[in-house]
Amino acid sequence: MIAAYGVANLLQSVAAARTDLHHGFQPMLLLRLGRHKSYLVGVACQCAGFALAFFARRDLPLFLVQSAMAAGLGVTTILGVLILKWKLPRAEVALLLALIVGIAALVVAAKPAPSRQLGTGGVIGLVAVLGALAVLGFFAGRLRGSPGSVVLGSLSGVAFGAAAVASRPLASADSFGQFATDPLSYLLIAHSLVGQLLLGLAMQRGSTTAAVAAMDAAGAVPAALVGLVFLGDGVWPGREWLVAVGFVVTLAGVIGLSLYAEPQHHHETGPEPKHAAPGLTLSAARRPARR
Repeated sequence: MIAAYGVANLLQSVAAARTDLHHGFQPMLLLRLGRHKSYLVGVACQCAGFALAFFARRDLPLFLVQSAMAAGLGVTTILGVLILKWKLPRAEVALLLALIVGIAALVVAAKPAPSRQLGTGGVIGLVAVLGALAVLGFFAGRLRGSPGSVVLGSLSGVAFGAAAVASRPLASADSFGQFATDPLSYLLIAHSLVGQLLLGLAMQRGSTTAAVAAMDAAGAVPAALVGLVFLGDGVWPGREWLVAVGFVVTLAGVIGLSLYAEPQHHHETGPEPKHAAPGLTLSAARRPARR
C-alpha cells in the first residue's frame, strides 16, 4: 500500500503540472488529466493502494492504516529525488525519519479486530460531509499558490478519510451482494471521486509534498477519532501511550513537510505576459512545443 501510494502521488503530480491550470472546482479537470499516461498509471497505482488499504482495514484500526498511508509521501519524495532530481533539504530528511518512527510506534500499539457497523446515523453523517466538501471545494478552488495547495489538499484528505471510515465496516462484508447493496459502498465511491478531484487541483497549485502532506494530515485525524469512538478500533493494553506518541509524531512529520517543502514543479499563477498570444496561459507559453 505504501509503495503503491508513493508511486501514484509522483505520477499524478507530474500529470497535474503538465495540465492547464484550473482556478475553479471543475470536474472536467479529471478528463484533462486523463489524457496523460502518467496520470492513468498513477490512478492505477492509487487503486491498487486503495484495494490493499481496504483489505487492511478489515482487521487493522484506522489510526494505523491512515497514518501508514503518510509513508507514501516518503516514497514520493525519494522517487522525486532519484528520478526528477528534486532537492531534499535536511529538514525534510529529519521529518521523513520522524514519519518512520511514528508509524512504527502505531504498528506496535495497534490491536487487530473486526469493525463495528456505523448504522443509519453514520450514513447520514457521511452524506453531510460529502455535501460540505462540495461547497467548501467550490470556494477553495479559487485559491492560488501554496495556500490553495494546502487547503485543497486538506479537503482531499477529509474526503479520503470519510471513504476510509465507510470502507472499515464494508471490509467485513460476507458476500459481494452484501457489499453492493450497502449504501456505504456508494458513499465510498463518491468520497473517493471528490477526493481525487480535490487532490488534482491541489497538485496544480504548489508543492506536491505540501499537497500530499496536508491530505495525509487531514485524512488521518478525523478517521482515527471516528474509528476509536464508533468503530471499535483497539489498542493493546498498556500501549495507549504509544498510540498518542506515534500519532503526534506522525502528524508532526506530515505537517512539518507541508511547511518546509519547496515547490518542485508548479504552474505560474501570476498575470499573463503582454507578448503572449490571446488565450495562451503563461504555463502553456513556457511548455516546449511538440514535434
